[in-house]
Amino acid sequence: MAKEIRLLAEVRSYSIITFGVFLNALAWMGFMIPSHIVGGGINGVSSLLYLSTGIPIAVGILVFNSILIVLAIRILGVAFGIKSIFSILMMVGAFSLFQYLFTDPIVKDKFMAAIIGGILNGVSIGIVFTQGGSTGGVDIIAMIINKYRNITPGKVILYFDVCVITSSYLIFPHIENIVYGYVVMAVGTYVIDLVLTGANQTVQIFIFSQKNAEIADTVGKDLKRGVTLIKGIGWYSKSEQDILMILMRKTELPYFFRAVKLIDQNAFISVSSVMGVYGQGFDVIKVK
Repeated sequence: MAKEIRLLAEVRSYSIITFGVFLNALAWMGFMIPSHIVGGGINGVSSLLYLSTGIPIAVGILVFNSILIVLAIRILGVAFGIKSIFSILMMVGAFSLFQYLFTDPIVKDKFMAAIIGGILNGVSIGIVFTQGGSTGGVDIIAMIINKYRNITPGKVILYFDVCVITSSYLIFPHIENIVYGYVVMAVGTYVIDLVLTGANQTVQIFIFSQKNAEIADTVGKDLKRGVTLIKGIGWYSKSEQDILMILMRKTELPYFFRAVKLIDQNAFISVSSVMGVYGQGFDVIKVK
């Protein structure tokens, strides 16, 4: 059962990353690039290169990220992660495909194109982050600079994005293009936070079952979550009943329900959201 759950989790994770990457390509190639709106990051640099020289965006994404990953391995001493490399390769394929599918903007109004593009871009990056991946690019630059200078990654990404968007003025000498680029950046940043906040939401579960021991062992071994046994008494039946209490991320619920159903499909389960959980396996207590 453990192998089945882990395999299912990995397949689902890579499928979600693929979906997120294609959303990202849609945001750029379907809304932003045809409207001559340049966002931040390596995608923004690749867009500037494409708009000024005609070199396909996918080529720029592949070349820049390949260089950055090699630098990260040499300077940071660790690989950036299999999922991140997978994300970058899928992004190259998605941008190559969408560049030929979309020659005209899906939405002609530039402001709407900036808003929708920013939303899709933020959702896509947030989705990839929730699965433990990354779109590479500026994230790697931020990690390298942070190693040698006391500058937070967030500031590095912000400064880099501002420089990329502002430099679009050299290609399109209109202030409104820069403003639309900042709109994309602001909307995208806000949406990323919303996606990550939703993905990090924690739930509290109470389980009533005749097979509590099996369920507790499966949750502990396969899902790597702690289980607390509570002694209770049913008021109507006046009989003792063991209750399992579990805390886990909301994104882990599909695997949990699948595991419980295989053990006891008649189990009584209560699930409720909690405001916050701090400690091992969850959030770190931060004091301002």
